[in-house]
Amino acid sequence: MDLGLRDHVVIVTGGASGIGAAISTTLAEEGAIPVVFGRTAPPAGFIETLQALRPEACFLSVELTDEAACAAAIAETAERFGRIDGLVNNAGVNDGIGLEAGVAAFEQSVRRNLTHCYTMAHYCLPHLRRSRGSIVNISSKTALTGQGDTSGYAASKAGQLGLTREWAASLLADGIRVNAVLPAEVMTPLYDRWLKTFPEPEAKLERITAKIPLGARMTTGEEIAATTVFLLSDRASHTTGQWLIPDGGYVHLDRALT
Repeated sequence: MDLGLRDHVVIVTGGASGIGAAISTTLAEEGAIPVVFGRTAPPAGFIETLQALRPEACFLSVELTDEAACAAAIAETAERFGRIDGLVNNAGVNDGIGLEAGVAAFEQSVRRNLTHCYTMAHYCLPHLRRSRGSIVNISSKTALTGQGDTSGYAASKAGQLGLTREWAASLLADGIRVNAVLPAEVMTPLYDRWLKTFPEPEAKLERITAKIPLGARMTTGEEIAATTVFLLSDRASHTTGQWLIPDGGYVHLDRALT
């Protein structure tokens, strides 16, 4: 299936590692131009791999909690390519800021995980209006299920779901579609780091995967990326305001099935 993404310019925040890297790579494979925004330099060889697929792919160093930095990077992207067709709000970290952490820590977590999504959409909006582009917010199952001891992250990811519906409603007349993807159990560097906080990481992983109904396995980053890139494409031309959960039935199916 041709997704019709050739030459489309798509900004992916946090697009150089984990799920974001898979999204950037899938975009390049589809002929789009991924523009990766991130705070730290990409892993060695990652941008070169993207550029082998799409030479125009690039990385811009951006502190996403800095409004001016976001605005400048978006302006640079638009000037370089003449257009912006899509935005993937992917960057975030499950930082374990729970109820006992205090208000200041909670506010910082929300700023780190949610506020930049609004900032990015705000400054991309004029360009997306011209291209009749689309936005995909990468949320999390924690927005629906909770996790425990991660109030800031859960609130931020739930906030993304609210903004998905709000922006989809607000931007109907502009033809801008807005959707969300909710990963559940996906093996990423951050997830691996979390597993290693347990005395027996492999045993913990086995207990988790045993509860995933379809295949008793983790969802891959590539599976999340495929859903995301489809939503960015013209093949999803009448899909907006949706929350998609590609997780092997982990959130919705009866655990008795496992």
